[in-house]
Amino acid sequence: MTFNFSAGPAMLPPEVIEQIRADLPEWHWRGVGQGASVMELSHRGRAFEELIAEAEADLRALLAIPANYRVLFMQGGAWGQFAAVPLNLLREDEAAAYAVSGGWSESASKEAARFGRVEIVARGEAPGYTRIPPRSAWAVLPERLAYVALCSNETVHGNEIHDLLAFARDLPAPLVVDASSHFLSRPMPVAECGLIYAGAQKNVGPAGVTIVIVREDLIGRSRRVIPSVLDYAVMAKANSLFNTPPTFAIYVLALTLQWIKRQGGLATMETRAIERSEALYSAIDRSHLFRAPVVPAFRSRMNVVFETGDAALDAEFVRFAEARGLSGLKGHRSRGGLRASIYNAMPMAGVAALIEAIEAFQSKHG
Repeated sequence: MTFNFSAGPAMLPPEVIEQIRADLPEWHWRGVGQGASVMELSHRGRAFEELIAEAEADLRALLAIPANYRVLFMQGGAWGQFAAVPLNLLREDEAAAYAVSGGWSESASKEAARFGRVEIVARGEAPGYTRIPPRSAWAVLPERLAYVALCSNETVHGNEIHDLLAFARDLPAPLVVDASSHFLSRPMPVAECGLIYAGAQKNVGPAGVTIVIVREDLIGRSRRVIPSVLDYAVMAKANSLFNTPPTFAIYVLALTLQWIKRQGGLATMETRAIERSEALYSAIDRSHLFRAPVVPAFRSRMNVVFETGDAALDAEFVRFAEARGLSGLKGHRSRGGLRASIYNAMPMAGVAALIEAIEAFQSKHG
């Protein structure tokens, strides 16, 4: 059996894959055949409108999203939101504060700077980003502040904010969170955030749909001209159906949300994430060949970054692991090394197989 450790697009639950395969020739919605695949049906049809409404309802239930927040299904991935957030929230006489803890928050801050004034109020130590600057170490926030932005799990560098409330409390402006790579792996304090966004291709489905959870008072805030497909007001008014949405991606997202519910919800997802990550980090920490550079308190449960310290040896391990049916372990091109992404769909058996590979490779190299 092959285990896919890719950072995204990432593996989906086998039960979801089986349902997709069954539905491909003809989609059956609530037991009624639709005469075509979901990819061929209109997003204006009753079946798809009911599907997207059900997906929103399931997402609201899983995350306990308050009634004064809108859920939007958009396109463009997290990169699209790097622009959409300042376009929708940042006024001309205000600043946006960014905490940079890795490559994605760095990219978000640079994109936002194209649309307004950005101040970096915290920065981890590049290039490794092995720890996240605590709130107590942040610079003084600007007086006229539109929002504060951070990335709660850095996919490339493998660090994660485990206590988001510690960053959300007592802020003078709404907190904006890029939660892409650990979205739905644990509960989140939605009510303490102004806006949360996440690409689906880690824990929730295939690439193509981006989930945006935004407090209603922030919609239409900037008063500037915004491209319609990035305008939260336009998308909210149209219930995410302003233009043709990524229908297949939303269909898979809906199936995945149902799967998470059947597993026991986000409490179960978090318990499994802790079990998987602790087992893998323990194996790496026991090793005399591999090391996990991120400080333990900030280690991601989703993206385990590790390395030997020798690029050639890292590449050899990737080949060694692939021969054992373990794919996607090459580190991000900007960082190198190794990375095992162990999202919701990864079974404990996959982690056990990776641990066996680490131990076997270490024995091979003495």
